[in-house]
Amino acid sequence: MARLVIFGAGDIARLAHYYFTHDSEHEVVAFTVDEEYRQGDEFLNLPLVAFEGVAASHPPQEHKMFVALSYARMNKLRAEKYYLAKERGYELASYISSRCSFLTDQPTGDNCFILEDNTIQPFVKIGNDVTLWSGNHIGHDAVIEDHCFLASHIVVSGYVRIRSNCFIGVNATLRNSITIAPETLIGAGAIIMKDTVEQGVYLPERSKLFAKKSSEIEL
Repeated sequence: MARLVIFGAGDIARLAHYYFTHDSEHEVVAFTVDEEYRQGDEFLNLPLVAFEGVAASHPPQEHKMFVALSYARMNKLRAEKYYLAKERGYELASYISSRCSFLTDQPTGDNCFILEDNTIQPFVKIGNDVTLWSGNHIGHDAVIEDHCFLASHIVVSGYVRIRSNCFIGVNATLRNSITIAPETLIGAGAIIMKDTVEQGVYLPERSKLFAKKSSEIEL
């Protein structure tokens, strides 16, 4: 089994520990965070070590690393730690759930986190440091570039290209053959029918409170 150090000590790190432990050939042996954020010596009953000294206590020749951080700052915080880990010599592990339909023959990048019930159709290309939360449809020939985070139950149609550092919220729909520009933020439930602009924010219309109470509606 490959020995794994997880960067992070929050909810995503806790989930990464669960998935890697229960559904991979990796053994999680420690967690690491920047010293200023280290609140104790253990997390989930494993050592919690300062990132500044992790290469000494858990050398990259004997360990892999997984950066388990969120989409903060349009995934740039996670990307920063991703590159720092690589600079220190670590090979970055990816997790692909055994409970997803992974049909592409294209190699997936490193530090990816692909959870259960995703459908990855043939000819899809997934870059480095991509998170696909549960239940998404990634259509054939789609491309997801580096440092993206897709939440749950998103439909990415065929031939869509998602450029780097994008965030896509739950239940969004992307029509076929469009390009999502770098650092696009797509809100939950949005329907995207054409190319986006770089750093664009796309929000759907929100539901409105109806004038009557539910007790006044006959179903």
